[in-house]
Amino acid sequence: MSSTHVIDPPFVDGSTDFHRITEMVAIHNEKKPPALWYKVFGVSLVFLVIYFTCLAYLFWNGVGVFGNNNPVGWAWPIINFVFWVGIGHAGTLISAVLFLFRQEWRTAINRSAEAMTIFAVVCAGIYPVIHVGRVWVAYWLLPLPNQMGMWAQFKSPLAWDVFAVSTYFTVSFIFWYTGLIPDLATLRDRAEKGSRKQKVYGALAMGWTGSMRSWLHYEKAYLIFAALSTPLVLSVHSVVSFDFATSQLPGWHTTIFPPYFVAGAIFSGFGMVLTLLVIARKVYNLEDIITVRHLEKMNIVILVTGSLVGFAYAMEFFIAWYSGVPYEQYAFINRMFGPYAWAYWTMITCNVISPQLFWFKKLRTSVPLMFIISIFVNIGMWFERFVITVTSLHRDFLPSSWDYYNPTIVDILLFAGSFGLFFTLFCIFLRFLPSIAIAEVKMVVPNADPHYYEDHSDKH
Repeated sequence: MSSTHVIDPPFVDGSTDFHRITEMVAIHNEKKPPALWYKVFGVSLVFLVIYFTCLAYLFWNGVGVFGNNNPVGWAWPIINFVFWVGIGHAGTLISAVLFLFRQEWRTAINRSAEAMTIFAVVCAGIYPVIHVGRVWVAYWLLPLPNQMGMWAQFKSPLAWDVFAVSTYFTVSFIFWYTGLIPDLATLRDRAEKGSRKQKVYGALAMGWTGSMRSWLHYEKAYLIFAALSTPLVLSVHSVVSFDFATSQLPGWHTTIFPPYFVAGAIFSGFGMVLTLLVIARKVYNLEDIITVRHLEKMNIVILVTGSLVGFAYAMEFFIAWYSGVPYEQYAFINRMFGPYAWAYWTMITCNVISPQLFWFKKLRTSVPLMFIISIFVNIGMWFERFVITVTSLHRDFLPSSWDYYNPTIVDILLFAGSFGLFFTLFCIFLRFLPSIAIAEVKMVVPNADPHYYEDHSDKH
């Protein structure tokens, strides 16, 4: 019997040639943005003002403006920190890990994902600083001598967070900027000669000429930074999980937390990337570059990681039962049926049930449905951090100390304002920098094959 090998069609069709790719992307940095951009940017600025107003109020009055109580000493600040760090995970995974595995579908989405990573880590990094109380001595978190002769407590996972998140931000930023250089040179060459825009893009392009030597050094550097970034995908959120897992609190001290947190971070990160790209590709007319096949691949990752998160939820209950420790068993029963059962079942519905729709190709290629599910994913992942933090604390070993946690208006507005910071930065990115990696997309289109025009002589 003879069999025929079916070759998958390219992610970016051959009709989209090199010049058209450049025009489709660069034109949005050269003309006025669409009307929706101004609306989103305006709303983001309003929330950004609210954010800084709440920060000023917090600094003036102290951390008592938070809703934290006894026994819920950790609440929204740590929840939001873990949430934003998780959002930033997809960028490094898409850019570094998929690059090393030569996954061509990453090229159309990696630039926006990398930018999202940087902005999400900025939002996350603010929370530990404002949570310490005495903000003016936040530099004690760094391994620097200070006026009291104190050093950071290197045995504490909270100190490890400083190293992990700062390293993650630094490497991600360098990786993102390295990939931008060829495209910045493209914008420089397209700008009016002698204009301010040409000078700025020229300075940022660092003298890029597009020569063989330049490309040789670029590809080596990009590969090195990808190799450096890849371990961070696992290490950063593993370290964040240690904030909880190294304690002795029922509901927290579990060895499944590191892989569980990593899977959840990738899950939420891809959800946010999907939310942003579904809107951006429509507003900026990039459907020919960010195709439904790209979005489908992302939905498959969401399905896999969502299933892993659901498995982790089940294993928590199994290990609590298997341990025979009544306090551990009560912590998880309380999550499911206690005062915060509404939060637990919201988490289960959004994180475990909704992604299962992606088993069906018709549903995972439906753009409206994937947009809705991507929002559910991020809602569910915020509730996951809420459930882990608050439900494990609000009922401790002494029933007379039990209490119900309620966030204050400052908690709520700070969280809403952090979205203002995130979307303000993302809108500025879309306005002034190429949202698609032009050079990388050109590498994977059929036209990049040196024999393409020989095989398609009728089109040449």
